[in-house]
Amino acid sequence: MIRLSPLSLVLNLLLSLLFTTLVVGCSSSDYDETVDWSPERIYAEAKDNLNNKIYDKAIGLYEKLEGRAAGTVLAQQAQLDKAYAQLKSGEATSAIATLNRFIKINPASPAIDFAIYLKGVANFNDDLGFLSSFIQEDLSERDQKAAKESFESFKELVTRFPNSTYAEDAKLRMRYIVNVLAQSEVNVAQFYFKKGAYIAAINRAQSAINEYRGVPAIREALIILRDSYDHLQLTELRDDTQRILVQSFPDTYDQPVGVSAKVKPWWRPW
Repeated sequence: MIRLSPLSLVLNLLLSLLFTTLVVGCSSSDYDETVDWSPERIYAEAKDNLNNKIYDKAIGLYEKLEGRAAGTVLAQQAQLDKAYAQLKSGEATSAIATLNRFIKINPASPAIDFAIYLKGVANFNDDLGFLSSFIQEDLSERDQKAAKESFESFKELVTRFPNSTYAEDAKLRMRYIVNVLAQSEVNVAQFYFKKGAYIAAINRAQSAINEYRGVPAIREALIILRDSYDHLQLTELRDDTQRILVQSFPDTYDQPVGVSAKVKPWWRPW
């Protein structure tokens, strides 16, 4: 029989206690309190967490419900609520992925219009029109992909579901996005104009004029176009642009050539 020294006995005892603690700890962390809950109870608990802005817990519960109630209306609702919780918690990319999955799996769902609308909202950035006054960067490198994807979602909604509860709000957001995208093109043109890159300024101003009709930013695009022609001594093109500018925006009649850098953006009220 092997006899252990007192020190060895103490070490063995400590190791046994440590192992027991780890096992108990792991068992506790793996415990699922919802194991005996009904799908309805899980949904109610998730909704309560969502309403109380405990988004991480709500998302986890919705994911459990998706698995346990797969193929049911409740599971569909859980997916939509999860996407909303993800969006509210700042996880727009995850929300879009959840919505894309919902739209693909449930094309005939009565809530498909809401899913498309929420996808548009997830891509929607209502600060796009204001960023350029606070961030100093090369505006030609700004990515407008999210805004365009948002527009496409809203366009799909109003085309497929013109009577949807969300159609009117989608139209308002589409109008705003068009204004923002036009202003973005004009911001790039303004950037090039200030740098003395007049050909580049002309190209971007013309792009804004050709792609976006009837938006406030076109006034500024015409002014940049006119003044760029003036700097390049293309007097005939300058004068033609001035005539179009005055016809379209009579308030610019007395505005002298060469003031592009001083034009106030359409979205700034001050």
